[in-house]
Amino acid sequence: MPVTIKSTGGGSVTMTAASTASDYTLTLPASTGTAVVADGSGNASISGNLTVSGNITTSGNETVTGTVVMGSSFLRNRIINGDMRIDQRNAGASVTNTAGNTFSVDRWGTNGSQASKFTAQRNAGSVTPPAGFPNYLGITSSSAYTVGSSEAFYIYQGVEGFNTSDFDWGSASAKTVTLSFWVRSSLTGAFGGSLFNNAANYSYPFSYTISAANTWEQKTITVTGPTAGTWTTDNTAGIWLSFNLGAGSTLLGTANTWSGTFYRAPTGSTSVVGTNGATWYVTGVQLEQGSVATPFERRQYGQELALCQRYFARLGSLSGNYVGFGAGICDTTSIGFIYIKYPVTMRGTPTLSQSNTAVYSTTVAFATSSIGTTYYGGDSLAANINVTGTMTAGRGATLVGNNNASAYVDLSAEL
Repeated sequence: MPVTIKSTGGGSVTMTAASTASDYTLTLPASTGTAVVADGSGNASISGNLTVSGNITTSGNETVTGTVVMGSSFLRNRIINGDMRIDQRNAGASVTNTAGNTFSVDRWGTNGSQASKFTAQRNAGSVTPPAGFPNYLGITSSSAYTVGSSEAFYIYQGVEGFNTSDFDWGSASAKTVTLSFWVRSSLTGAFGGSLFNNAANYSYPFSYTISAANTWEQKTITVTGPTAGTWTTDNTAGIWLSFNLGAGSTLLGTANTWSGTFYRAPTGSTSVVGTNGATWYVTGVQLEQGSVATPFERRQYGQELALCQRYFARLGSLSGNYVGFGAGICDTTSIGFIYIKYPVTMRGTPTLSQSNTAVYSTTVAFATSSIGTTYYGGDSLAANINVTGTMTAGRGATLVGNNNASAYVDLSAEL
């Protein structure tokens, strides 16, 4: 394939062969001040400044002695836990859908108009995942259910508006984005999902095809940014992404086009919950600015966990001992006033729940009976923990795992 190299600053561009046929030096005119040297092994050295308006794919190493100017200061992938490795709530256990929102692996919710129509589990079925992805989210249909005209079953993730504000959706400057993911199903044919706004009145039902049963396939969907619709840019959901598992006729629309109506998927999409025992697995989900899918962005485990903890954090006991979750005082004989610090700054005011905890004062652990009034701050909360038994008001107290390895305190600020 011929390659055309042009200088936007004027002057000539030369390419000189080196000692071997595969080594070249590309010299740009002085007005640009950039030279690129290829060493014959897939590596390039750049001696000037490099401005990238698109995507660069390379199998070698690049050494830049000047400045690399990227098109965005954000991390590329706006999806959190797209490789499904963080699972604070369930630790790999199966979750059955409810007629409401139930979370499986972190940041990925499940929902269904009817309960108990599918299960969600990290690495369900124990199949071999795509290379480089040890984990996936597996969906298994629990019956052959005929979806009603206004019913829907799906998995989803809300992307915070602070993290999508640079898309400029809803304006003349709306940016194109690309969604990519790996998928595997026991079913074949047309499948779909949707990108939509927080008001659920502007949507893009996207389509993709699964060609071979029980085979991992990578899908790429490029979406031209919408110039209409209202798209939030604060700590609420800027964009919702959902993958359809079954939707009724009133929630199905024209594929791959923006609509002022809320749609879950394109017309003709396969219903996973319509076949008993059907499976649908996904991993490597990435949503990024641009018209080309780049390789999946792999963040360190600690980084990914911290991103997840902005929305949900489980403070867990790692042993059967009295591990502390927070400290305070015995406010009354039956209430411990306990302060708990968030592991990271959370998206908003979290709700507090617990299991197998107790308020420990002096040498006695008083089992938690319920949680009363909770007061929230910017980086911590204080809660009235109701206990069984009679404490001594005014003494110090600690919220602990009540000699139970399954004890935990949950903080949830999910979208």
